[in-house]
Amino acid sequence: MRFSNMVSQIGKVLNKNSQTPVDLSYLTAMAGYIELWSAMYEGKSPWLKKNDENCNLPASIAQEIARLVTLELKSECTGSERADYIEKYYAKALESLKKYVEYGCAKGSLIFKPYVTANGLAVQYIQADCFFPISFDDSGNITDCIFTEQFRKNKKIYTRLERDIIEDDTLTIENMAFVSSNPEILGTQVEITAVDKWKMLENEVKFKNVSKLPFGFFKVPLANTVDSTSPIGVSVYSKAIDSIKLADERYSQIDWEFVSKETAIHIAESLLKLNKSTGKFEYPGGKDRLYREVEYSSGATDKPLLDVYSPDIRDQSFYNGFNNQLKRVEFDCNLAYGTLSDPNNVDKTAEEIKTSKQRSYSMVSDTQLALQNALNGLIVAMDFWVSIYGLAPEGKINTSFEWDDSIVVDSEKARSTDRADVAMGAMSLVEYRMKWYGETEEVAKQKIAGQQEGTTGDDE
Repeated sequence: MRFSNMVSQIGKVLNKNSQTPVDLSYLTAMAGYIELWSAMYEGKSPWLKKNDENCNLPASIAQEIARLVTLELKSECTGSERADYIEKYYAKALESLKKYVEYGCAKGSLIFKPYVTANGLAVQYIQADCFFPISFDDSGNITDCIFTEQFRKNKKIYTRLERDIIEDDTLTIENMAFVSSNPEILGTQVEITAVDKWKMLENEVKFKNVSKLPFGFFKVPLANTVDSTSPIGVSVYSKAIDSIKLADERYSQIDWEFVSKETAIHIAESLLKLNKSTGKFEYPGGKDRLYREVEYSSGATDKPLLDVYSPDIRDQSFYNGFNNQLKRVEFDCNLAYGTLSDPNNVDKTAEEIKTSKQRSYSMVSDTQLALQNALNGLIVAMDFWVSIYGLAPEGKINTSFEWDDSIVVDSEKARSTDRADVAMGAMSLVEYRMKWYGETEEVAKQKIAGQQEGTTGDDE
């Protein structure tokens, strides 16, 4: 079922079962764009015609930003037995992080939703076209959200709607099941226990003293130019739709230039042998692609019996036009020049190149911060379920993050500068270790103290 159609179906269900009206107007307004961003990412842009070439820019843009954001990311949970328990599952979740951050960058947002299994904890990665936020608080946190799960069995479609709500520090989780033979509607509501796959679930469960919904919410840190009043995230290429469309046109023009200028020999039909069994002319040496038969009514006096078609290919002009359009896409997507365009053909001043790298660095840094907040939310959610099911004793959880900033900073040069600052006393050794080793202040002091004790022992 399409995202926009599911929004409509969910709205009908909520307003039917709720005493107070549920307003999904902002979600309805964004639904078409979420579908557009998804289609573009999947190489199904609506402007592409049957024979048009697609240079897959949306997927490349999302992939590159996700790569830069997660490059050499190091994060872990420490501090207690509980932290060690969560770390096992958190580390496993990070293994697939780049791929899912790419989906989040493409579609605007992503949810990290942990749940309990027979083997411990697992994380469900829910893309923007698979969850339906209903309300947010003043800080942009989701306070009411619908999640969907579907499967087919015996030509019937079963749908589960899970609604998570925070109200007055109480978390309420509601489950509703539907069955339908039409993929465009939810169908008839049935008891959740009537479906074997969901028979262990409750219709409703409540948890007290909970301040946030138990999941991490990541959204691309860009202004929503589609609907400035909407708290929903937008795609990293949301401002480049027209530029990407034009780039696809330029790319198709390059392909057509080569196809249309392919060398051919126009040959009179009288020079070809007719295959009586097939009724078709046979070309010399089987070169069907090279020869094109032509019927000359006036014979050789009209045109030569062999005419070579081999015009010049204007590849350089078309490539220049395509490359310039890629630069426009880079600008619209906050990427440095040369990321998509030819890096050897960046006709910019040193200052302009530096500015473009800083623009890209700013985008990556903001996205890393947004992702860090989402991962912190994931850890808090994991901690919540560990407490609910008593999976590990109570304990402190310290979470560390170390991000790569080499996109604009020469790490070796910066590190040498910091070493010089430490030597002259302008920077403490604790600050140096915190910056370059990703240690907390407490750990850095312990390491330095241990090194000093070892040095003192050697002197004695």
